[in-house]
Formats: sequence, structure tokens, C-alpha cells
Amino acid sequence: MKKEIKAIIYVDILFAVLLLFFWFSLPSPLFITPTSYVIEASNGELLSASIAKDGQWRFPVADSVPDKFAKCIITFEDKRFYHHLGVDFVAIGRAIRQNIKAKSVASGASTLSMQVIRLSRKKQRTVWQKLAEMWLAVRLEVSYSKDEILALYAENAPFGSNVVGLEAASWRYYGRAAEQLSWGEMATLAVLPNSPSLVRPGKNATKLIIKRNNLLDKLVEEKIIDRSTAQLSKAEPIPTAPLPLPQHAPHLLNRFKDEMRTLGVAGTRITSTLDIHLQQELNQVTAQYHQKFAANGINNLAALVINVKNGNVVAYVGNCYLPKQKEMESHVDMIRARRSPGNYS
Repeated sequence: MKKEIKAIIYVDILFAVLLLFFWFSLPSPLFITPTSYVIEASNGELLSASIAKDGQWRFPVADSVPDKFAKCIITFEDKRFYHHLGVDFVAIGRAIRQNIKAKSVASGASTLSMQVIRLSRKKQRTVWQKLAEMWLAVRLEVSYSKDEILALYAENAPFGSNVVGLEAASWRYYGRAAEQLSWGEMATLAVLPNSPSLVRPGKNATKLIIKRNNLLDKLVEEKIIDRSTAQLSKAEPIPTAPLPLPQHAPHLLNRFKDEMRTLGVAGTRITSTLDIHLQQELNQVTAQYHQKFAANGINNLAALVINVKNGNVVAYVGNCYLPKQKEMESHVDMIRARRSPGNYS
């Protein structure tokens, strides 16, 4: 009887140790990476952004993942995403059969949860690492909802070149927010993390188109989109090179960087009170005046527009921004710059 009691105690202790190991095996936070500084207009549109400290375009966490991307990435990468607990044993069985038949690694069977773990760990892909990913993927599912896991993937997946995350990819490849992308554009981005090297000027265009079109066909099979939508999406062009990001308020962006701690902002994204349309108009007006003044040796000017009813700044031009002309010193924010009172004698 005593031996049975001891055995039960040992089993309980072993179970408790394994449970503790399981619980504390997941790092917190999962990702420790710098993000781009991003400043938005009052309506949420992108005004300006700067590259992260590690040289990557990686935007801060978005509020939600666009529905089109969610459907595209789940269809492409993990069709049973909402039905497994981090590991898809059906996909693993299929992958084993395919790999044996091909006598090489033809399929990996990684779920989106496992891919999130791989992105966070950045380890070499080995059998032991695969087992670790499976363990931690299950642990991930215990603490995070499916939507949160999807958001982690969308925020940290590689999209080619130095572009990380869906939002940065949307702006770098299509020049607009992810919520505004078509099915064809979103399908293109959905296949990129699987092969991020496909976006290269003049290279791999055919491969990228084939992968995108295959995904569009799968979306039709899953009855997510209709055949006509798929055909129109296949006719859309694919990106060939990253685009420059908007720089409508570069000086205000730099001011945000300098004053972020005093503002009490947790992340590197802020929504300003600027009116996007008024800001663009003021940029044009100041650029026109700069051309006139430059002929007389006046290289710097600034403009600030305030709504007198509520005191909000609705347009902010710290200087005519001409970064390629270093002698102009256009990086100096004239709104903040100290000025000499001059000599009035």
C-alpha cells in the first residue's frame, strides 16, 4: 500500500513539474524587436513613417487583421487553423507520406501557430526545433486566442527585402493600407512569407503569379470568392519593387521620436490631430513659396495651422523637406528651432 502511495506521489510530482515547465516554456513577450515610428492623421491615414532601428520596415501592432488576409493566409497555410490546438496531426501525416514519396522534404505541415513560434525563436530548422515548435505552439494556443495568434503572424512574417509584417508590406508594395487591398493584392501578400525572395525587380514574377493564382483558385474552391472575382484578380499586376512610404509630415514624426516618452505613448505609433488633406495642401503651398524664396537665398520656412476653436494643430510643416540637398538643412524643424531676436539698432 505504501509503495502505491509513493508511486502516486511521484506521478503527481512529475506531472506538476511538467505542468510548470509547460506553463513557463513560452517567453513573454514573445517578440522583442524594434518597430518603425509611425504617425497617422486624425482619420487614421498614414502621414509619415521611419525605418526601425534594425533596418527593417516593421510597423507597430495593428488593432486587427483584415478579413481578406485572414481568409487568404488560412486557406494557403493552415486550412484547419480554427480546429486544431497548435498542431495539425492530419497535415503531419500527409506531409510524412509526401516526403517519403518524394524522398525529400516536400511538405513541412507547420501550422500558423508553429510558424509564429519559429518567427519568434529564429532557430535553424531541425527535427528537434520542429518538436520544440510543436510543444510551444500548443502552449501558445493556451494563452492566446486564434485572432491574437493570427495578428502575431501578420505582424512578424517576412514579406521580402527588409519588409516585415502585413501593414508595412501593404504600404511598401501597394502604397496603401492593408484594409484597402483587393483580393488579388491580398493573395499576393499572403503567399510571400512562404517565399519572401519572390519580390525582386525583374525576377521571379512568373513564380509569384503562379502561387497567387493557385491561392485564388483555392479561395474559389472554398467558396470564399466567386470565379469572376478570381479571374479579375488574376489580371492584376504584381509588385516588382518596394515603394517609398509617405512623408507628409517628416518633422512632426521626428518630434514624436524626441518627445515620445513625455507623451506617455506606449508604442511607436501615434494618431495626430492633423488633417491629411490640409497637410498635403500646406506641403504644396510651402514648396511653391520655397522656390520663390530660394532665389533670394532664403532656404528655410515653416508653417503651422491651428484650429482656433479647439486648439488642435491641423497642419504642420517644420521646413521644406529636401533630404537630398544637405546644404539646405531641411531636416531642421523651424517650428521648434530657437531664433535670435536679431539686431534692431
